[in-house]
Amino acid sequence: MIRKLTIIITLLFLGIGVYASDHLQAAAKSYSGTLPVLFITSEKPITSKEEYVQATCYIDPLGIEGYEALGSADSQVPLLIKGRGNYTWSAFDKKPYRLKFEDGVKPLGMKKSKHFTLLAHPDDNLVFLRNTVGFELSRMLGLAYTPEQQPVEVVLNGSYIGLYMLTDKIRVATKRVNIVEQADMETDPDSVTGGWLMEINNYEEEGQLRMKEGNGAKLRFTFHTPEVLSDVQRNYITELMKATDDAIYASDKNSTDWEQYIDMDTLARFYIVQEVMDNAESFHGSCYIHKERGDNTLLIFGPVWDFGNAFHRGHDKFIYQDPPFGQNWIGEIAKFPRFQERVKYIWQRFLGNEYTQLDGFIDDFVSKISQAVLSDASRWPQYGTTDVEGRKRNFKQQMGYKVDFLRKKWGEGISDIMSYRAEPSDNPNWYTLDGRKLNGRPTRPGIYLYGNRKTIVP
Repeated sequence: MIRKLTIIITLLFLGIGVYASDHLQAAAKSYSGTLPVLFITSEKPITSKEEYVQATCYIDPLGIEGYEALGSADSQVPLLIKGRGNYTWSAFDKKPYRLKFEDGVKPLGMKKSKHFTLLAHPDDNLVFLRNTVGFELSRMLGLAYTPEQQPVEVVLNGSYIGLYMLTDKIRVATKRVNIVEQADMETDPDSVTGGWLMEINNYEEEGQLRMKEGNGAKLRFTFHTPEVLSDVQRNYITELMKATDDAIYASDKNSTDWEQYIDMDTLARFYIVQEVMDNAESFHGSCYIHKERGDNTLLIFGPVWDFGNAFHRGHDKFIYQDPPFGQNWIGEIAKFPRFQERVKYIWQRFLGNEYTQLDGFIDDFVSKISQAVLSDASRWPQYGTTDVEGRKRNFKQQMGYKVDFLRKKWGEGISDIMSYRAEPSDNPNWYTLDGRKLNGRPTRPGIYLYGNRKTIVP
């Protein structure tokens, strides 16, 4: 009897082993083999955004040039994993995740950290280009920090779950949002001036600051650093946000009072990114703002994050005109002539230089992920696409429509190519290098912007 029982148990274990081996082989056949693969094994199913689950992982670069392994199948790296997101967590079967490693790691060559996200992008029917291009525009326009991302295929607990973007988690850190990390429940009056990392959000959650914008719309600020506020902290940030709102809604649009609260140059660059992407919810959800410590430091918009609502409507209007979900502050700020002048100056420089590189960037990225897109579509046919080139063309077409609209409103590009000794002219389109428009040809020698080029006037 004992011998029979031993044989039965042995056969059961062999069966489980065969099943596990077959399951892993099936997963191996599911991914494309053209991108590194992240293998994750969790102790139990990941069903919550609040509760971390113990897990291990490794990244197999599959011998692809330019990538290094992280751990191995025999020596896996410990981590914690949980769900993340709001709408993206609840509305889709393909789930996003938050990863927290025990020690800092540099997966796929990204900057070292313990904190990363796995973004699923099931709502991006334009071959994963919405966030990718939004991030690249942020880098091109010179924002201080843009989240890093790397495409990776993922196998979770033996099952292939598709193509993901391994992405920075936005947080206060030297190589991310580089400000002082303010402690929770701080009460020192000098310390509560910063650093602050928060976001304008489009849903309500515990601990937010909620107030009415000058036009009556609801403003919701979610806090990331600090997360738990003392009365001193809450009073400080409430007064600051109200004073900022009052300055934005000043009746005199030649006023510069709002510039005492918001860094205008960074906001102009952040805003141009959102306009090019026609991101009609950009100032209403996942809109990050940070502030360094100090009484005289300014609110800085960024880093950029969520472009899930990019290119979902017509392209013949600004993002604050008829927004489908609402836009906070930006429509009123756009009424200030000084802000518009700064936007046009930065836009024309960008359009004449960095923008010309974007087409090649898109082609290279889509070429890199194209086979993985097909594998992802096989796993998630309700979200993915097999028409990779067609969707890429559609993305370029939509962005081109919006850029053409912005050209008409903000002007053509100014090249940084040097042109010597321009011919005398009464053409009024002369500018100083800081963007001031002159009335006719300069009367003093120097370097100016004329005819879309830097020009020496002797």
